[in-house]
Amino acid sequence: ISLANCTVALHLAMILCDIGENDEVICPSLTFVATVNAVRYVGAIPVFTDIKSYEDLTMDPIDIESKITSKTKAIVVMHYGGFACDMGSIMDLAYKYNLKVIEDACHAPLSEYKGKKLGTIGDIGCFSFFSNKNISTGEGGMLVTNNEELFSRAKLLRSHGMTSMSYERSKGHTTEYDVVDLGFNYRMDDLRAAIGITQLDKLPEDLANRAVVRKNYIEQLQMFEKIIIPFKEYSEFSSNYIFPIVLSASSKTERDSLRQLLAENGIQTSVHYPAVHRFSIYKQFYSELPKTDYVSDNLITLPMYSKLSKLQINEISELFTNYSI
Repeated sequence: ISLANCTVALHLAMILCDIGENDEVICPSLTFVATVNAVRYVGAIPVFTDIKSYEDLTMDPIDIESKITSKTKAIVVMHYGGFACDMGSIMDLAYKYNLKVIEDACHAPLSEYKGKKLGTIGDIGCFSFFSNKNISTGEGGMLVTNNEELFSRAKLLRSHGMTSMSYERSKGHTTEYDVVDLGFNYRMDDLRAAIGITQLDKLPEDLANRAVVRKNYIEQLQMFEKIIIPFKEYSEFSSNYIFPIVLSASSKTERDSLRQLLAENGIQTSVHYPAVHRFSIYKQFYSELPKTDYVSDNLITLPMYSKLSKLQINEISELFTNYSI
């Protein structure tokens, strides 16, 4: 189901999974804040979990299980950078404790876990088509599910709870309609949908090129002892949405200094992400997440796009040499 953006997909996922006031939802902190905001939209309580390690920036199933209580209703996973969470362990926990699983697959179109596409393993998958994603419609999103009941209700909720849409009436369907649910105006517009269909055709080639970019990065950066390359040994198919590195034995000040050096040499970098549990609005839900805290302070996201050349990657790598990292 196409939607206006992924944030509304996550919001609908909460409603479809019957998550409400004071329910607990286990979620990552190393994610974009929208993942967690959706939990609060329905009045539920976010319970933050730590990442596995500096080499694996996805949610730790051991930490997830330690935080399950009688109030826990769901687990929201985020497939960081297009690399799969340990979905086998997470789905086992969901079955054991009767929990829903919502996949934030914004980073992961066509990425896989043991041959299954990410976003199709849990109860609901949510995707983003924002301007910086692998597929872009400028702004847009998608919700996927293999549950017919959830699918039918999602179609109602995305368009005011109406039983018949304008485009259906133009095809000869009934000119009258009922409103049977408290819905929203969450539709994707026609122009963005047309762009998205074209983008889909381009996606496989884009992802193939990104895999080469990642390989070139690893060849150049693995020589630096102080650089940790998360998911370095990852063997599943990945969208390679971003290329993060983590500085070892470092500090936020040192990380920021290195980013400044890169910027002065024309290299734009980012940080994916500031830890959500440390934002002011989430202080009441604060949790001790030492690995997430360290990564958030010492991670740099390097340029990653399909047309990034080996020569450009070499130039970026030489700057690390000059920094004596």
